Amino acid sequence: MGLFRRKVKRDGDEAPRDGEFGYFSEREGALFRGQVREAFAEHGLEVTVYADMVSDDSDRHFGLGNLAAVCHNDDRGPRVWPDLIRKHVERVLRTLDAPSALDTLSPEQIRAQLYPRVVGADGIDPSAFRYARSVAPGLYEILALDLPESVMMLTDEALEPLGDLQQLRDRAFVNLRGLPYEGHETVQDRDGMRFEVLLGDSFYTASRVLDLDAVVRRVTGEPLGEHGALVAMPFRHQLAFHPIRDTGIIPALGAMASFAAAGYADTPGAISPYVFWWRRNGTLTQLSDHDEDGEGLRIVVGGDFEDLLERLVAENPGPE
Repeated sequence: MGLFRRKVKRDGDEAPRDGEFGYFSEREGALFRGQVREAFAEHGLEVTVYADMVSDDSDRHFGLGNLAAVCHNDDRGPRVWPDLIRKHVERVLRTLDAPSALDTLSPEQIRAQLYPRVVGADGIDPSAFRYARSVAPGLYEILALDLPESVMMLTDEALEPLGDLQQLRDRAFVNLRGLPYEGHETVQDRDGMRFEVLLGDSFYTASRVLDLDAVVRRVTGEPLGEHGALVAMPFRHQLAFHPIRDTGIIPALGAMASFAAAGYADTPGAISPYVFWWRRNGTLTQLSDHDEDGEGLRIVVGGDFEDLLERLVAENPGPE
């Protein structure tokens, strides 16, 4: 999985846009939803199609956001959408019709396939995930069961018979640390701006922010310093970071803000469009935000982070 994707030549920006998925034109959105309806019909299910989901006569709801992003990002264009949609629907229905993994797997198998996962607030129902730990504004850590064809995000009800929550979290972190590192790229320019990106097909790549010390040591060969790092998790398959050591933080912050916003905009498994300051105690402070009109980006600097910038500038004044 690369950092920057080639955009397929489709309907131009001048074409009227889809109201829910702005990367589609109205025509493309209608085509996509029609193909979703056909894929369900092939399995004998008549669904009611809404802008962002479909529902069947059993009142089961199937979100379309991730599937729409998968279709949008496929370099081969709309000609492959029917196949992508058909395979997705088959996988979803097969998972629903199969016995629950919580009933078929042994307790030890469940613990061996348990991982912590960072998700955006839009991805969970707060009433079903009361145990979720807030890691930053709008971001939560939950526990997920990794299965061959899907990832099951575990609710309070699902976790209750599995034992002590802290012990489950501890085992999930051991499993996360045991995952292979799939890929790493450095983003830099001629002026010295630089940040690192961990990337891979794993659904838990971005969640490695929860173990950032180990990630930085593995990727850069050096431990994190006392000032922590800038981090961004645009979607589940990418974790960007810049260890804070000097005034190189300033250009990295702006570049990472753009990187995060672009990566979040049209990808499956979106997490956050913002950049955060990771501190030694593991807390995350949001540093970027959208403008009031929602069109652009702005850097939000205050409090402790502003003090840190002032210290770094004083320590590295640069040329006269």
